[in-house]
Amino acid sequence: MSKFLVAIHHRDDYDPHQEDEAMHHDIDVLNEEMISVGARFFAGGLHKANLAKSLRAQPNGEVFVTDGPYLETKEHIGGFWILESATMEEAVEWGRKAVIACRAPVEVREFH
Repeated sequence: MSKFLVAIHHRDDYDPHQEDEAMHHDIDVLNEEMISVGARFFAGGLHKANLAKSLRAQPNGEVFVTDGPYLETKEHIGGFWILESATMEEAVEWGRKAVIACRAPVEVREFH
């Protein structure tokens, strides 16, 4: 079995306070399904990207720390699952369910 990242993408202005009970229910149902078949290895939600710290090595050997995300983009990862799946196709099927439950775009990537 391979491990896959199923990442949920949120717009920069995403407000988690606008999530309704139906969405929370759908995510809970998806989590329960993943757990029941042994697919879910780990899951987690992330705080907004503007609260991140980015670290970069400097030529002098120091590490420079800045506030905010590493990349300037319109979307950032808002949460994710790490799943154990036999194939990419199987992981994509979980991603399809995540798109519907989370009402957000999803990216599926295999770990090395």
